[in-house]
Amino acid sequence: MPKPSMSSPPIFLLFFSLLTSSSSSSHADATALVSPITKDHSTRQYTLTISLKTPPQLTTLLLDLGASFSWLDCTLNYTSSSYRPIPCSTPLCTSLHSLSCSNCFHPPGPGCSNDSCSMFPENSVTHTAIAAQALQDSLSLPTATHPAQLVTLPDFVFSCSTTSLLQGLSKGVSGLAGLGRSNISLPAQLSVVLSEPYVFALCLSGSRKAAGVALFNSRGPYYFSSPEIDLAGTLIYTPLILNPIGSTIITYYLHPSDEYFIGVTSIKVNGKDVQLNKTLLSIDENGFGGTKISTVVPYTVLETSIYKAFTDAFVKESAALNLTVTTVVKPFSVCYPAGEVTSTRVGPAVPTIDLVMQSDDVFWRVFGANSMVRVTKKEADVWCLGFVDGGVNPRASIVIGGSQMEDNLLQFDVGLKRFGFSSSVLVHGTTCANFNC
Repeated sequence: MPKPSMSSPPIFLLFFSLLTSSSSSSHADATALVSPITKDHSTRQYTLTISLKTPPQLTTLLLDLGASFSWLDCTLNYTSSSYRPIPCSTPLCTSLHSLSCSNCFHPPGPGCSNDSCSMFPENSVTHTAIAAQALQDSLSLPTATHPAQLVTLPDFVFSCSTTSLLQGLSKGVSGLAGLGRSNISLPAQLSVVLSEPYVFALCLSGSRKAAGVALFNSRGPYYFSSPEIDLAGTLIYTPLILNPIGSTIITYYLHPSDEYFIGVTSIKVNGKDVQLNKTLLSIDENGFGGTKISTVVPYTVLETSIYKAFTDAFVKESAALNLTVTTVVKPFSVCYPAGEVTSTRVGPAVPTIDLVMQSDDVFWRVFGANSMVRVTKKEADVWCLGFVDGGVNPRASIVIGGSQMEDNLLQFDVGLKRFGFSSSVLVHGTTCANFNC
């Protein structure tokens, strides 16, 4: 595999202007790569912006934390001088766990080659999948220390798709960026090519205008301004748990899940244990249960019995703060009049929620900025508890969603098999929009 190359095209000056930051070469090691994360508020989807193809073209992809690999619509204006199909029966094709070999009866081009390795890209929003050809092309990202300078991976592996697979995704999205625990996810390929740790961090912005950031190949420091602080030093760690059974549409025999699971052992509201069936918090032999982290799910989803116990406890603790439940707004079931809820530096003044892990002193604290959602429609102006009922016997008993991750620094260290979390960075007087490269 060719070594990564360095270049400085003017296009990435525009790219990095999406991040509200300033350059300081002492603030990260040279191989830390960055990408802005934006949120489409109409779909509540998070997107990652990277550079693909030759010459480099800015490409916006759905950010899917649990997807095994990335895919791109190859039928929509795909022009590049560096793309290459992956022939069947090659070691690379074998390593992709390809289930088929395909030919194409249309004019040759990206995604249309004979004797070509096939993959099964999935749309994680609509839960649909197609068979499509695998491809290699050039991918570029800027370094944290020199935003105008690109590190280029000439052999980035992904899957083509057709335009139909974009259904349900945000406007302007061209495909999906897979960040899952596989050997062909985006962070895995960056790690191999650059001989750097298989680790990345996400900081989703809670701002409606400013972008957050993804950082690849570095365990820190991660400097954020206003005031300047290394948020890597605030991380608390818990093991990443491997779910032995995958849950993709096309499931490979004996292949574990590429999604990220952590070991939540209890939930507390205002420091008090929520009474729930804790067997649901473990993953069983069929891959059901446990706690998953997802950037595709907008709000944290709880199995029905957990949801009922949790919301009952939250309402009880809220009453002590003189908060009175009011008419709900779907999909939520607990809402309060906006006029009753006061503000703090960590959001609405409501009971704290702790997701407790391996011991009582290892917990992810959720403040009002992440637990509550402001809803204004017609004559309603309410704050709603941003958790939803996932029904009986869901695949995962808890799915931590995007709203609960905003303005929290999260580190996924596959190499060390651990997950780092900061809880709200608002406590430290900064936000995810303030990354200081």
